Amino acid sequence: MVAALAILLAAAPARAQQTEADVYVAQAILDFEDKQYAAALGNLRRALELEPDNIDALYYSGVVSMAQDRPAEARLFLERARAKAPGSLPVAFQLGLVYFAQQLYDRSQLLLEEVFRQDPGQDGLGYYVGFLRYRAKNYQGALGAFRAGRATDPEIQQLTRFYAGLALAALGLPAQAAAQVEEALRLAPSSPLVTPAERLRDTLAVVRQRERRFSASVRAGLLYDDNVAVIPLKDPTEPVIGSLRRPKHESVGEVLAVHTEYAWYRDAEWTSAIGYSFFGTYNNSLPSFNIHDHLFSLSATRSLAFLDTMPAQVGAQVAWDTLYLDDSEFLQRTTLTLFGTVVESDSHLTQGFGRFQHKNFRQRIFPKPPNREDLDADNFMLGLTHILRFEQDRHFLKGGYQIDREEAEGANLTYWGHRLLAGAQYTLPWQGIRLKYDLDVHLRRYDERNSILPTPRPDTVKRRDEEITNIVRVEWPLPANLTLAGEYQNIRNISRLAPFDYQRNVFSMFVTWVY
Repeated sequence: MVAALAILLAAAPARAQQTEADVYVAQAILDFEDKQYAAALGNLRRALELEPDNIDALYYSGVVSMAQDRPAEARLFLERARAKAPGSLPVAFQLGLVYFAQQLYDRSQLLLEEVFRQDPGQDGLGYYVGFLRYRAKNYQGALGAFRAGRATDPEIQQLTRFYAGLALAALGLPAQAAAQVEEALRLAPSSPLVTPAERLRDTLAVVRQRERRFSASVRAGLLYDDNVAVIPLKDPTEPVIGSLRRPKHESVGEVLAVHTEYAWYRDAEWTSAIGYSFFGTYNNSLPSFNIHDHLFSLSATRSLAFLDTMPAQVGAQVAWDTLYLDDSEFLQRTTLTLFGTVVESDSHLTQGFGRFQHKNFRQRIFPKPPNREDLDADNFMLGLTHILRFEQDRHFLKGGYQIDREEAEGANLTYWGHRLLAGAQYTLPWQGIRLKYDLDVHLRRYDERNSILPTPRPDTVKRRDEEITNIVRVEWPLPANLTLAGEYQNIRNISRLAPFDYQRNVFSMFVTWVY
Protein backbone atom coordinates (compact mmCIF):
# COMPACT_ATOMS: atom_id res chain seq x y z
CA MET A 1 0.00 0.00 0.00
CA VAL A 2 2.83 2.39 0.84
CA ALA A 3 4.59 1.70 -2.45
CA ALA A 4 1.35 2.15 -4.37
CA LEU A 5 0.70 5.52 -2.77
CA ALA A 6 4.29 6.70 -3.09
CA ILE A 7 4.18 6.57 -6.89
CA LEU A 8 1.33 9.11 -6.92
CA LEU A 9 3.21 12.33 -7.57
CA ALA A 10 2.57 15.08 -5.07
CA ALA A 11 3.56 18.64 -5.85
CA ALA A 12 7.32 18.92 -5.61
CA PRO A 13 8.97 21.61 -3.49
CA ALA A 14 8.95 24.92 -5.38
CA ARG A 15 12.21 26.36 -6.70
CA ALA A 16 12.96 29.96 -7.51
CA GLN A 17 14.49 29.58 -11.00
CA GLN A 18 15.46 26.91 -13.52
CA THR A 19 19.00 25.49 -13.47
CA GLU A 20 20.81 22.79 -15.46
CA ALA A 21 20.05 20.39 -12.61
CA ASP A 22 16.35 21.15 -13.01
CA VAL A 23 16.50 19.99 -16.61
CA TYR A 24 17.68 16.57 -15.44
CA VAL A 25 14.93 16.54 -12.80
CA ALA A 26 12.29 17.34 -15.41
CA GLN A 27 13.52 14.49 -17.61
CA ALA A 28 13.53 12.17 -14.55
CA ILE A 29 9.86 13.00 -13.94
CA LEU A 30 9.01 12.01 -17.50
CA ASP A 31 10.99 8.77 -17.08
CA PHE A 32 9.18 8.09 -13.83
CA GLU A 33 5.76 8.56 -15.42
CA ASP A 34 6.80 6.02 -18.07
CA LYS A 35 7.98 3.69 -15.25
CA GLN A 36 11.56 3.90 -16.52
CA TYR A 37 12.90 3.90 -12.97
CA ALA A 38 16.55 3.21 -13.80
CA ALA A 39 16.63 6.08 -16.31
CA ALA A 40 14.88 8.36 -13.83
CA LEU A 41 17.45 7.61 -11.13
CA GLY A 42 20.26 8.21 -13.63
CA ASN A 43 18.98 11.69 -14.43
CA LEU A 44 18.41 12.45 -10.74
CA ARG A 45 21.97 11.32 -9.97
CA ARG A 46 23.32 13.78 -12.57
CA ALA A 47 21.20 16.55 -11.08
CA LEU A 48 22.60 15.87 -7.61
CA GLU A 49 26.15 15.85 -8.95
CA LEU A 50 25.54 19.38 -10.19
CA GLU A 51 23.55 20.50 -7.13
CA PRO A 52 23.91 18.17 -4.10
CA ASP A 53 21.22 20.12 -2.23
CA ASN A 54 18.66 20.29 -5.03
CA ILE A 55 15.38 19.70 -3.16
CA ASP A 56 13.47 18.43 -6.21
CA ALA A 57 16.20 15.95 -7.08
CA LEU A 58 16.34 14.62 -3.50
CA TYR A 59 12.55 14.41 -3.31
CA TYR A 60 12.09 12.50 -6.55
CA SER A 61 15.03 10.24 -5.77
CA GLY A 62 13.08 9.19 -2.70
CA VAL A 63 9.85 8.78 -4.66
CA VAL A 64 11.51 6.61 -7.34
CA SER A 65 13.28 4.49 -4.72
CA MET A 66 9.95 3.85 -3.00
CA ALA A 67 8.44 2.83 -6.35
CA GLN A 68 11.26 0.27 -6.60
CA ASP A 69 10.39 -0.95 -3.06
CA ARG A 70 13.70 0.28 -1.62
CA PRO A 71 12.57 2.31 1.43
CA ALA A 72 16.05 2.37 3.01
CA GLU A 73 17.48 4.27 0.03
CA ALA A 74 14.40 6.47 -0.20
CA ARG A 75 14.83 7.39 3.45
CA LEU A 76 18.39 8.69 2.85
CA PHE A 77 17.25 11.02 0.07
CA LEU A 78 14.11 12.23 1.83
CA GLU A 79 15.83 12.89 5.15
CA ARG A 80 18.32 15.09 3.32
CA ALA A 81 15.43 16.89 1.62
CA ARG A 82 13.66 17.29 4.95
CA ALA A 83 16.77 18.84 6.50
CA LYS A 84 16.98 21.36 3.63
CA ALA A 85 13.23 22.09 3.42
CA PRO A 86 11.65 21.36 6.83
CA GLY A 87 8.45 23.16 5.86
CA SER A 88 7.78 21.18 2.68
CA LEU A 89 4.56 19.16 2.97
CA PRO A 90 5.34 16.84 -0.01
CA VAL A 91 8.70 15.92 1.54
CA ALA A 92 7.13 15.36 4.95
CA PHE A 93 4.39 13.22 3.40
CA GLN A 94 6.77 10.98 1.45
CA LEU A 95 9.19 10.64 4.37
CA GLY A 96 6.24 9.72 6.62
CA LEU A 97 5.33 6.95 4.17
CA VAL A 98 8.93 5.70 4.20
CA TYR A 99 8.90 5.49 8.00
CA PHE A 100 5.53 3.73 7.77
CA ALA A 101 6.98 1.14 5.39
CA GLN A 102 9.87 0.55 7.81
CA GLN A 103 7.40 0.21 10.71
CA LEU A 104 8.83 3.28 12.44
CA TYR A 105 5.30 4.25 13.38
CA ASP A 106 6.06 6.96 15.93
CA ARG A 107 8.25 8.86 13.48
CA SER A 108 5.73 8.31 10.71
CA GLN A 109 2.87 9.66 12.78
CA LEU A 110 4.71 12.87 13.70
CA LEU A 111 5.22 13.73 10.04
CA LEU A 112 1.87 12.58 8.71
CA GLU A 113 -0.03 14.38 11.48
CA GLU A 114 1.86 17.56 10.53
CA VAL A 115 0.72 17.21 6.92
CA PHE A 116 -2.82 16.25 7.98
CA ARG A 117 -3.23 19.42 10.03
CA GLN A 118 -2.49 21.56 6.97
CA ASP A 119 -3.89 19.44 4.13
CA PRO A 120 -6.24 16.67 5.36
CA GLY A 121 -7.54 16.07 1.84
CA GLN A 122 -4.19 14.82 0.49
CA ASP A 123 -4.88 11.66 -1.48
CA GLY A 124 -4.58 8.63 0.83
CA LEU A 125 -3.34 10.63 3.82
CA GLY A 126 -6.50 10.12 5.88
CA TYR A 127 -6.06 6.34 5.81
CA TYR A 128 -2.48 6.42 7.07
CA VAL A 129 -3.20 8.94 9.82
CA GLY A 130 -6.31 7.00 10.83
CA PHE A 131 -4.43 3.70 10.91
CA LEU A 132 -1.68 5.17 13.10
CA ARG A 133 -4.25 6.66 15.49
CA TYR A 134 -6.11 3.35 15.59
CA ARG A 135 -2.87 1.57 16.39
CA ALA A 136 -2.38 3.98 19.32
CA LYS A 137 -5.95 3.16 20.52
CA ASN A 138 -7.15 6.68 19.69
CA TYR A 139 -10.29 5.32 18.09
CA GLN A 140 -12.19 8.58 17.85
CA GLY A 141 -9.20 10.33 16.35
CA ALA A 142 -8.89 7.49 13.86
CA LEU A 143 -12.53 7.92 12.81
CA GLY A 144 -11.97 11.64 12.37
CA ALA A 145 -9.05 10.98 10.02
CA PHE A 146 -10.94 8.33 8.06
CA ARG A 147 -13.90 10.69 7.61
CA ALA A 148 -11.78 13.70 6.60
CA GLY A 149 -9.49 11.87 4.19
CA ARG A 150 -10.05 10.97 0.56
CA ALA A 151 -8.50 8.35 -1.69
CA THR A 152 -8.70 7.46 -5.36
CA ASP A 153 -7.16 4.01 -4.94
CA PRO A 154 -9.97 1.40 -4.38
CA GLU A 155 -7.74 -0.64 -2.08
CA ILE A 156 -7.03 2.40 0.10
CA GLN A 157 -10.77 3.12 0.14
CA GLN A 158 -11.46 -0.44 1.24
CA LEU A 159 -8.81 -0.36 3.96
CA THR A 160 -10.23 2.94 5.22
CA ARG A 161 -13.71 1.43 5.58
CA PHE A 162 -12.35 -1.73 7.18
CA TYR A 163 -10.38 0.09 9.87
CA ALA A 164 -13.23 2.54 10.40
CA GLY A 165 -15.34 -0.52 11.21
CA LEU A 166 -12.73 -1.75 13.67
CA ALA A 167 -12.61 1.65 15.37
CA LEU A 168 -16.40 1.82 15.66
CA ALA A 169 -16.48 -1.70 17.11
CA ALA A 170 -13.88 -0.68 19.69
CA LEU A 171 -16.08 2.28 20.63
CA GLY A 172 -19.06 0.00 21.22
CA LEU A 173 -21.01 0.88 18.06
CA PRO A 174 -21.58 -2.50 16.38
CA ALA A 175 -24.32 -1.35 13.99
CA GLN A 176 -22.19 1.42 12.53
CA ALA A 177 -19.17 -0.90 12.48
CA ALA A 178 -21.07 -3.51 10.49
CA ALA A 179 -22.17 -0.85 7.97
CA GLN A 180 -18.56 0.19 7.38
CA VAL A 181 -17.47 -3.43 6.90
CA GLU A 182 -20.29 -4.02 4.41
CA GLU A 183 -19.14 -0.97 2.46
CA ALA A 184 -15.57 -2.30 2.49
CA LEU A 185 -16.80 -5.57 0.98
CA ARG A 186 -18.73 -3.71 -1.71
CA LEU A 187 -15.79 -1.53 -2.77
CA ALA A 188 -13.48 -4.41 -3.70
CA PRO A 189 -15.31 -7.77 -3.65
CA SER A 190 -12.28 -9.65 -5.02
CA SER A 191 -9.73 -8.12 -2.64
CA PRO A 192 -7.68 -10.35 -0.27
CA LEU A 193 -9.32 -8.29 2.50
CA VAL A 194 -12.71 -9.86 1.82
CA THR A 195 -12.19 -12.92 4.03
CA PRO A 196 -11.09 -11.02 7.18
CA ALA A 197 -13.83 -8.41 6.54
CA GLU A 198 -16.51 -11.09 6.37
CA ARG A 199 -15.12 -12.69 9.51
CA LEU A 200 -15.26 -9.31 11.31
CA ARG A 201 -18.84 -8.75 10.17
CA ASP A 202 -19.94 -12.15 11.48
CA THR A 203 -18.02 -11.64 14.73
CA LEU A 204 -19.75 -8.33 15.40
CA ALA A 205 -23.14 -10.01 15.15
CA VAL A 206 -22.16 -12.96 17.35
CA VAL A 207 -20.48 -10.85 20.05
CA ARG A 208 -23.54 -8.62 20.38
CA GLN A 209 -25.79 -11.65 20.78
CA ARG A 210 -23.52 -13.21 23.39
CA GLU A 211 -23.09 -10.14 25.58
CA ARG A 212 -24.12 -10.85 29.14
CA ARG A 213 -27.76 -9.97 29.67
CA PHE A 214 -27.86 -10.28 33.46
CA SER A 215 -25.81 -8.14 35.83
CA ALA A 216 -25.85 -7.79 39.59
CA SER A 217 -24.01 -6.22 42.50
CA VAL A 218 -24.20 -6.70 46.27
CA ARG A 219 -22.77 -4.28 48.84
CA ALA A 220 -22.66 -5.04 52.55
CA GLY A 221 -20.87 -3.32 55.39
CA LEU A 222 -20.80 -1.44 58.69
CA LEU A 223 -21.42 2.23 59.39
CA TYR A 224 -21.25 4.78 62.17
CA ASP A 225 -23.61 7.78 62.01
CA ASP A 226 -23.21 10.62 64.51
CA ASN A 227 -26.60 12.19 63.70
CA VAL A 228 -29.06 9.47 62.73
CA ALA A 229 -32.07 11.57 63.75
CA VAL A 230 -30.77 14.67 61.90
CA ILE A 231 -31.09 16.86 64.99
CA PRO A 232 -30.42 20.56 64.44
CA LEU A 233 -27.53 22.48 65.92
CA LYS A 234 -28.13 24.48 69.09
CA ASP A 235 -29.72 27.90 68.65
CA PRO A 236 -30.88 29.85 71.73
CA THR A 237 -33.16 32.05 69.63
CA GLU A 238 -35.37 29.13 68.55
CA PRO A 239 -37.44 27.56 71.40
CA VAL A 240 -38.46 24.50 69.38
CA ILE A 241 -34.83 23.35 69.11
CA GLY A 242 -34.87 21.99 72.67
CA SER A 243 -37.63 19.48 71.88
CA LEU A 244 -35.85 18.36 68.70
CA ARG A 245 -32.48 17.69 70.30
CA ARG A 246 -32.91 14.19 71.68
CA PRO A 247 -30.15 12.79 73.92
CA LYS A 248 -29.53 9.74 71.71
CA HIS A 249 -28.60 10.51 68.14
CA GLU A 250 -25.53 8.37 67.36
CA SER A 251 -25.50 4.73 66.28
CA VAL A 252 -23.43 1.96 64.79
CA GLY A 253 -25.28 0.05 62.12
CA GLU A 254 -25.23 -2.20 59.08
CA VAL A 255 -25.95 -1.45 55.44
CA LEU A 256 -27.00 -3.73 52.57
CA ALA A 257 -27.54 -2.76 48.93
CA VAL A 258 -28.48 -5.09 46.07
CA HIS A 259 -28.90 -4.21 42.41
CA THR A 260 -29.92 -6.54 39.57
CA GLU A 261 -30.65 -5.86 35.92
CA TYR A 262 -31.68 -8.01 32.97
CA ALA A 263 -31.46 -6.88 29.34
CA TRP A 264 -34.59 -8.53 27.97
CA TYR A 265 -34.21 -6.98 24.50
CA ARG A 266 -31.05 -6.19 22.57
CA ASP A 267 -30.10 -5.58 18.96
CA ALA A 268 -27.26 -3.73 17.24
CA GLU A 269 -28.45 -0.32 18.46
CA TRP A 270 -31.15 -0.75 21.11
CA THR A 271 -31.12 -2.26 24.57
CA SER A 272 -34.03 -2.46 26.97
CA ALA A 273 -33.61 -3.68 30.55
CA ILE A 274 -35.63 -4.26 33.68
CA GLY A 275 -34.06 -3.82 37.09
CA TYR A 276 -34.60 -4.19 40.81
CA SER A 277 -32.68 -2.52 43.63
CA PHE A 278 -32.81 -2.84 47.40
CA PHE A 279 -31.19 -0.55 49.94
CA GLY A 280 -31.44 -0.88 53.69
CA THR A 281 -29.79 0.37 56.88
CA TYR A 282 -30.14 -0.92 60.42
CA ASN A 283 -29.21 1.39 63.29
CA ASN A 284 -28.42 -0.72 66.33
CA SER A 285 -29.07 2.03 68.88
CA LEU A 286 -31.92 3.79 67.07
CA PRO A 287 -33.94 1.10 65.23
CA SER A 288 -36.90 3.46 64.81
CA PHE A 289 -34.80 5.22 62.14
CA ASN A 290 -34.12 2.07 60.14
CA ILE A 291 -34.91 2.47 56.46
CA HIS A 292 -35.24 0.16 53.51
CA ASP A 293 -36.15 0.94 49.92
CA HIS A 294 -37.38 -1.22 47.03
CA LEU A 295 -36.98 0.12 43.47
CA PHE A 296 -38.15 -1.33 40.16
CA SER A 297 -37.07 0.16 36.83
CA LEU A 298 -37.57 -0.17 33.09
CA SER A 299 -35.09 1.45 30.70
CA ALA A 300 -34.35 1.73 27.00
CA THR A 301 -31.11 3.01 25.47
CA ARG A 302 -29.88 3.53 21.94
CA SER A 303 -26.21 3.61 20.90
CA LEU A 304 -25.26 5.88 18.02
CA ALA A 305 -22.43 7.97 16.60
CA PHE A 306 -22.78 11.72 17.19
CA LEU A 307 -21.36 13.76 14.27
CA ASP A 308 -20.21 10.42 12.78
CA THR A 309 -17.18 10.10 15.07
CA MET A 310 -18.35 10.50 18.69
CA PRO A 311 -19.92 7.49 20.43
CA ALA A 312 -23.17 8.53 22.04
CA GLN A 313 -26.05 7.00 23.91
CA VAL A 314 -29.55 8.29 24.51
CA GLY A 315 -32.23 6.69 26.55
CA ALA A 316 -35.05 6.86 29.05
CA GLN A 317 -35.84 5.17 32.34
CA VAL A 318 -38.96 4.99 34.44
CA ALA A 319 -38.61 3.86 38.06
CA TRP A 320 -40.97 3.16 40.93
CA ASP A 321 -39.74 2.91 44.50
CA THR A 322 -41.17 2.67 47.99
CA LEU A 323 -39.25 3.79 51.07
CA TYR A 324 -40.01 2.31 54.49
CA LEU A 325 -39.15 3.96 57.81
CA ASP A 326 -39.18 1.65 60.83
CA ASP A 327 -40.98 -0.97 58.71
CA SER A 328 -43.82 1.46 57.89
CA GLU A 329 -44.40 2.79 54.40
CA PHE A 330 -43.07 6.35 54.35
CA LEU A 331 -42.67 7.50 50.74
CA GLN A 332 -43.61 6.42 47.22
CA ARG A 333 -41.83 7.88 44.20
CA THR A 334 -42.33 7.64 40.45
CA THR A 335 -39.36 8.91 38.46
CA LEU A 336 -38.98 9.47 34.71
CA THR A 337 -35.47 10.25 33.47
CA LEU A 338 -34.27 11.16 29.97
CA PHE A 339 -30.52 11.05 29.47
CA GLY A 340 -27.81 11.34 26.86
CA THR A 341 -24.05 10.76 26.85
CA VAL A 342 -21.48 11.86 24.27
CA VAL A 343 -17.86 10.70 24.31
CA GLU A 344 -16.08 13.58 22.58
CA SER A 345 -12.66 11.93 22.82
CA ASP A 346 -10.57 9.64 24.99
CA SER A 347 -10.23 12.60 27.37
CA HIS A 348 -13.73 14.12 27.37
CA LEU A 349 -17.21 12.81 28.16
CA THR A 350 -20.40 14.82 28.63
CA GLN A 351 -23.69 13.69 30.16
CA GLY A 352 -27.00 15.53 30.05
CA PHE A 353 -30.28 14.53 31.63
CA GLY A 354 -33.73 15.67 32.59
CA ARG A 355 -35.87 14.18 35.35
CA PHE A 356 -39.42 14.34 36.60
CA GLN A 357 -40.25 12.84 40.00
CA HIS A 358 -43.56 12.58 41.79
CA LYS A 359 -43.30 12.12 45.57
CA ASN A 360 -46.18 10.83 47.64
CA PHE A 361 -45.53 10.74 51.39
CA ARG A 362 -47.46 8.08 53.26
CA GLN A 363 -46.45 8.86 56.82
CA ARG A 364 -49.12 8.83 59.51
CA ILE A 365 -48.68 11.92 61.67
CA PHE A 366 -51.17 12.96 64.34
CA PRO A 367 -52.30 15.60 64.50
CA LYS A 368 -52.15 16.14 60.75
CA PRO A 369 -49.65 18.90 59.83
CA PRO A 370 -50.92 22.18 58.39
CA ASN A 371 -51.59 22.29 54.65
CA ARG A 372 -48.57 24.55 54.11
CA GLU A 373 -46.40 21.69 55.47
CA ASP A 374 -47.75 19.00 53.09
CA LEU A 375 -44.66 17.15 51.75
CA ASP A 376 -46.23 15.66 48.60
CA ALA A 377 -44.48 17.21 45.61
CA ASP A 378 -43.44 17.10 41.96
CA ASN A 379 -39.78 17.76 41.22
CA PHE A 380 -38.39 18.81 37.83
CA MET A 381 -34.65 18.76 37.20
CA LEU A 382 -32.21 19.44 34.33
CA GLY A 383 -28.49 18.76 34.59
CA LEU A 384 -25.19 18.58 32.75
CA THR A 385 -21.94 16.88 33.79
CA HIS A 386 -18.55 16.91 32.06
CA ILE A 387 -15.73 14.48 32.81
CA LEU A 388 -12.03 14.88 32.00
CA ARG A 389 -10.54 11.38 31.65
CA PHE A 390 -6.94 10.28 31.94
CA GLU A 391 -5.17 6.98 31.28
CA GLN A 392 -8.33 5.16 30.16
CA ASP A 393 -10.36 6.35 33.17
CA ARG A 394 -7.78 5.42 35.80
CA HIS A 395 -7.96 9.08 36.78
CA PHE A 396 -10.64 11.67 36.11
CA LEU A 397 -12.00 15.08 37.07
CA LYS A 398 -15.67 15.96 36.81
CA GLY A 399 -17.88 18.97 37.22
CA GLY A 400 -21.58 19.53 36.79
CA TYR A 401 -24.58 21.76 37.31
CA GLN A 402 -28.24 20.99 37.96
CA ILE A 403 -31.30 23.16 38.34
CA ASP A 404 -34.44 21.80 39.97
CA ARG A 405 -37.90 23.00 40.83
CA GLU A 406 -39.88 21.47 43.70
CA GLU A 407 -43.61 22.06 43.38
CA ALA A 408 -44.87 20.93 46.79
CA GLU A 409 -48.46 20.75 48.02
CA GLY A 410 -47.33 22.72 51.04
CA ALA A 411 -46.30 26.28 50.16
CA ASN A 412 -43.59 26.20 52.85
CA LEU A 413 -41.72 23.54 50.86
CA THR A 414 -41.81 24.87 47.29
CA TYR A 415 -38.40 25.99 46.07
CA TRP A 416 -35.94 26.63 43.22
CA GLY A 417 -32.69 24.72 43.60
CA HIS A 418 -29.22 24.95 42.08
CA ARG A 419 -26.77 22.10 42.52
CA LEU A 420 -23.02 22.32 41.86
CA LEU A 421 -21.09 19.05 41.49
CA ALA A 422 -17.37 18.34 41.48
CA GLY A 423 -15.31 15.19 41.87
CA ALA A 424 -12.07 13.41 41.16
CA GLN A 425 -10.54 9.94 41.07
CA TYR A 426 -6.88 8.99 41.24
CA THR A 427 -5.73 5.38 40.87
CA LEU A 428 -2.56 4.47 42.71
CA PRO A 429 0.00 2.32 40.89
CA TRP A 430 -0.04 -0.09 43.85
CA GLN A 431 -2.73 -2.81 43.41
CA GLY A 432 -5.08 -0.44 41.60
CA ILE A 433 -6.27 1.32 44.78
CA ARG A 434 -8.63 4.18 43.86
CA LEU A 435 -8.93 7.46 45.78
CA LYS A 436 -12.18 9.33 45.20
CA TYR A 437 -13.63 12.65 46.26
CA ASP A 438 -17.07 14.13 45.55
CA LEU A 439 -18.53 17.52 46.41
CA ASP A 440 -22.24 18.31 46.17
CA VAL A 441 -23.55 21.80 46.95
CA HIS A 442 -27.33 22.20 46.78
CA LEU A 443 -28.65 25.75 47.12
CA ARG A 444 -32.40 25.97 47.77
CA ARG A 445 -34.42 29.18 47.71
CA TYR A 446 -38.00 28.75 48.96
CA ASP A 447 -40.82 30.79 47.47
CA GLU A 448 -42.87 31.69 50.51
CA ARG A 449 -42.27 32.92 54.04
CA ASN A 450 -42.49 29.96 56.40
CA SER A 451 -45.86 29.93 58.17
CA ILE A 452 -44.69 28.32 61.44
CA LEU A 453 -40.99 29.25 61.74
CA PRO A 454 -39.20 30.91 63.37
CA THR A 455 -41.36 30.20 66.40
CA PRO A 456 -41.19 33.70 67.98
CA ARG A 457 -42.22 35.43 64.70
CA PRO A 458 -43.75 33.05 62.13
CA ASP A 459 -44.50 34.06 58.54
CA THR A 460 -41.63 36.58 58.47
CA VAL A 461 -38.67 34.64 57.01
CA LYS A 462 -38.17 32.90 53.68
CA ARG A 463 -36.19 29.70 54.09
CA ARG A 464 -32.75 29.58 52.42
CA ASP A 465 -30.67 26.38 52.61
CA GLU A 466 -27.11 25.56 51.56
CA GLU A 467 -26.59 21.80 51.78
CA ILE A 468 -22.91 20.89 51.37
CA THR A 469 -21.93 17.22 51.08
CA ASN A 470 -18.32 16.00 51.03
CA ILE A 471 -17.54 12.34 50.35
CA VAL A 472 -14.07 10.79 50.53
CA ARG A 473 -13.66 7.14 49.54
CA VAL A 474 -10.84 4.62 49.19
CA GLU A 475 -11.48 1.51 47.07
CA TRP A 476 -9.25 -1.57 46.97
CA PRO A 477 -10.05 -4.06 44.18
CA LEU A 478 -9.80 -7.68 45.34
CA PRO A 479 -9.92 -11.03 43.52
CA ALA A 480 -13.23 -12.68 42.60
CA ASN A 481 -14.88 -9.37 41.53
CA LEU A 482 -14.75 -8.02 45.08
CA THR A 483 -13.93 -4.47 46.18
CA LEU A 484 -13.19 -3.33 49.73
CA ALA A 485 -14.03 0.32 50.39
CA GLY A 486 -13.89 2.82 53.22
CA GLU A 487 -15.91 6.03 53.06
CA TYR A 488 -16.37 9.24 55.04
CA GLN A 489 -19.39 11.45 54.36
CA ASN A 490 -19.94 14.90 55.86
CA ILE A 491 -23.21 16.76 55.38
CA ARG A 492 -23.60 20.36 56.51
CA ASN A 493 -26.93 22.06 55.94
CA ILE A 494 -26.84 25.81 56.60
CA SER A 495 -30.33 27.25 56.89
CA ARG A 496 -31.93 30.57 57.79
CA LEU A 497 -34.43 28.55 59.86
CA ALA A 498 -32.68 26.97 62.84
CA PRO A 499 -34.57 23.62 62.91
CA PHE A 500 -33.09 22.83 59.48
CA ASP A 501 -29.52 23.81 60.41
CA TYR A 502 -27.58 20.61 61.10
CA GLN A 503 -24.38 18.62 60.59
CA ARG A 504 -23.94 14.90 60.04
CA ASN A 505 -20.89 12.62 59.76
CA VAL A 506 -21.10 9.05 58.51
CA PHE A 507 -18.20 6.59 58.47
CA SER A 508 -18.62 3.29 56.65
CA MET A 509 -16.69 0.26 55.45
CA PHE A 510 -18.16 -2.24 53.04
CA VAL A 511 -17.45 -4.98 50.52
CA THR A 512 -18.96 -4.97 47.02
CA TRP A 513 -19.32 -7.99 44.75
CA VAL A 514 -20.13 -7.48 41.07
CA TYR A 515 -21.39 -10.04 38.58
